[in-house]
Parts: sequence; structure tokens; C-alpha cells
Amino acid sequence: MLDPQARALLDLMVERAIPPVHTLAPDEARRLYRERRFFTQPDPPPVASVQDLRAAGPHGPIALRAYRPTGSAADTVLPVLVYFHGGGWVIGDLDTHDVLCRELANAAGCAVVAVDYRLGPEHRFPAAVDDCLAAVRWVREQAAALRVDARRLAVGGDSAGGNLAAVACLALRDALEPLPVFQLLIYPATDMRAVAPSHAQHAQGYLLTADSIAYYRGHYVPDAARWTDWRASPLLAVDHGRLPPALVITAGFDPLRDEGRQFADALSGAGTKAQYVCFERQIHGFVTMGRLIDEANTAVALCGAALRRALAVPAG
Repeated sequence: MLDPQARALLDLMVERAIPPVHTLAPDEARRLYRERRFFTQPDPPPVASVQDLRAAGPHGPIALRAYRPTGSAADTVLPVLVYFHGGGWVIGDLDTHDVLCRELANAAGCAVVAVDYRLGPEHRFPAAVDDCLAAVRWVREQAAALRVDARRLAVGGDSAGGNLAAVACLALRDALEPLPVFQLLIYPATDMRAVAPSHAQHAQGYLLTADSIAYYRGHYVPDAARWTDWRASPLLAVDHGRLPPALVITAGFDPLRDEGRQFADALSGAGTKAQYVCFERQIHGFVTMGRLIDEANTAVALCGAALRRALAVPAG
């Protein structure tokens, strides 16, 4: 069954006539996403420091936000997670995922650098990929100034951000660049074709719908001929070997559930270490809803513990 807390949230959204995202212009969808976060997200936990930064990118400057966990000294060199927010490559920003980044920093005992990558439809595929790769490279290059350890760098993200984290690992491997030591993939979108069985099974009624998926995809990758590009659909990459170990989390009532599982299986089948955990009673997006959904806090704690283990020892 669906988690009663998730059911109550969905019922409340119907009662209050919250407009579906696919009925909104992108600017309005972004505004509502920012505003609604206060209802579903916990209060932002304190951290040692928060700093807004800018990195150079191929399409212009990229806004970043760096967090250091509570209790850490300013001069301590910390492991680091480069984090890409969710939102279908169309909505979401540094503010919508501020609480989650604070939670992960504290739970993992690491620095977190959140990336405000470019969004569609103003900046279509592969602009987001380009920005995210540039951000990872910038953090690695600026490690000394940021007081982070480039040898203990992980990437992660939720939904569209999970897609971008997986793509970044594939691109860095293929470019023969230093790899992250870990990839945290929270209900990642891995196949733009949207053909896995869960897309039909949960097409309506569970927050992320077939209509909203088509809306996001249409603003990000409107050309169907590009859906099979591995930079859009990392599940379709030719080779999933020699990649960083992964934790893949999915939700049972999520259209993206099966493609997340398929990606974890592809990693494992190619010899890449992968852990897979499905929160069977949850909906897409639940990890940021800890004010209303208790299992969100369980999932964040799980992510933090996995990151802490992965980042404990320098690679190589």
C-alpha cells in the first residue's frame, strides 16, 4: 500500500487544487516549486558555513552553493559531494534543495557543493550536462581554496539531478579524467524513452505523472531522436563498467522506479559496485518531504551513512 503520509499529502494537493506542473509555464512552475517547499521540507538544520560561489562554464558562469557540516573547522580539509538538484531539468534551484544539502552535509560529515545548472526550455540538452561537468571539474581544480579533498569527491542528485550525476560519471570515465569515488542516485531518470513498466503502472495519481514527464522532457530534450543519447539516457550507454560505486534509491509508486532498478542492474552486471534500495510505499520526490513523510528522514540518513563510508578513505 501507499504510505499513509504520502497518501495524505496527495489528497491535500487535490483538496487545495494545486495545479499540475504540466499546466504551468516554466517560470510559474519554478515559483510554485520554491514556495511549496516550506510546507513539505523540514526546517533548515544549522551547518558550519554556507557560501555562494560562481564557477566558469562553457555557457557562462554557474552559480554554486558550498556547505560545510556543523562542527567542522574552517581550515579542515573535508571530503566533498557535488550535488545536482531535481526538478525535471526545468524547475528547481539552490534554494529548493538547500535543506537536503544541509542534511547530507551533516549526516555524511562532508562538504557539499550544490550546482545551479542551466534549465530548459531556455537552455536545452545538453546544457545541463555541460554545466554539471564544468562544476565537477571546477571543484576538483579549486579543492585547495575550498578546503576539500579532490581525492574524496562524490557526485549525487535526485531525479533529474540523479540523471546528471550518472551522466557525469560516464563522461569523466570516457574522458579518462579522475573519477568520483561514489555516485548517489536518488530516484534517477535514466531512460528518456519512458518505456519501463512502472511508467504505465504509475502514470497517474502519484505526483510525478506521464503528463509531467512529457512536459519536462519536452522542455529539455524535445527532439525524440536525441532520447537515446547516453547523455540524456545513461541507461543506454554502451558500457557501465569502470564507474564509481553507486547507491540507487527508488520509490515504489514512482514512474521512474523500474528504470532506476534497471540502471543499478546495469552497473552490477558490468562489474560496478551498486547498492539498490526501493522505498516500496513512497512517491517520487519524497526525500525532500521530511516535514510530512517520516521515511524521507530515514532515506536521508541512509544516504548520509553511505556517503560517510564511501568518503572515509582517499581513493587509490
